Amino acid sequence: MPKTLIAACAGLTALACMSGANAQTFGFAAMQPGTINHTTSSAISKVLKEKGGINTLVQATAGESVMIAIVGRGEADFAKANAPELGIALANNGQPDIRIIGPIYTLKTGFWVRKDSNMRSVADLRGKRVTMGYSAMRALDPMSRAILATGGLTEADIKPVLVPNVVRSADDFAAGAADMFMFAFGAPKVREVDVTVGGTRFLAIPESPGIAAARKIQPYGYLSDVEPGPIFVGVEKPMKVYTIDNILFTHAKVPDDVVYKAIEAMEANKPEMIAVAPNLREFSAAGLNKTYEFPFHPGALKYFKDKKIEAKAFP
Repeated sequence: MPKTLIAACAGLTALACMSGANAQTFGFAAMQPGTINHTTSSAISKVLKEKGGINTLVQATAGESVMIAIVGRGEADFAKANAPELGIALANNGQPDIRIIGPIYTLKTGFWVRKDSNMRSVADLRGKRVTMGYSAMRALDPMSRAILATGGLTEADIKPVLVPNVVRSADDFAAGAADMFMFAFGAPKVREVDVTVGGTRFLAIPESPGIAAARKIQPYGYLSDVEPGPIFVGVEKPMKVYTIDNILFTHAKVPDDVVYKAIEAMEANKPEMIAVAPNLREFSAAGLNKTYEFPFHPGALKYFKDKKIEAKAFP
């Protein structure tokens, strides 16, 4: 075979290999449409694909426990879950191949009730029908109990309504099967329920026993301030709300350069992400490096080192 033809064939082979690598699809596990998780996952996936050259595909699942297991088995490559959920999954080396990239935004969460009810504080849920269980989102059960504890309540003080996830919590509330629902601010589902029932009110956390009681049950939560506004549906006055970090994570076998490029793409194209998911205003590459005990992906650690990003203390 002529040398020129051999060289041409070799070049075509290399090009085919490169095309195959570039065409690789990375699964991005998410919760169901209507949740803040799905909205933000879609926003990040869009930027990774269009700006970062990382072909990602959003895959809806039942909840964060499922997403962590899928990524842990390498059946998806990226996902986001709250810190308590990851804490449960990673305890005692339960998911040895999970690697975190870092906190993407905070989840400000809690309980909503009907606006025409007389309930204004978590303490007012005594004797009421409260969604609990969250079999598909295991961290939400202790989180629910932690939020109840801020009002001096336990499961013995309420009437539990078992649900698998927050979407069912919202649906049961809208259908009249529960007196409250649990969700995170910024999710389209919250606005949908607010319109469906003719208005909702977010329950305030009492100063006593407050967050101190909650942290005895769930250590990752803290309080942050919110004010009435488009995102904060049902907030009637400035108040403090229960807050946790939502963390982007991946699998140990995802290449370091893919994780590095993912962070670069998110940092460089933040406006595009905000256009899809406004709560991603909180995102910054500098905010990814936080002193969690969870193992970080080497690609993220290299990015932090190159950009001289120091780890921030947990609040």
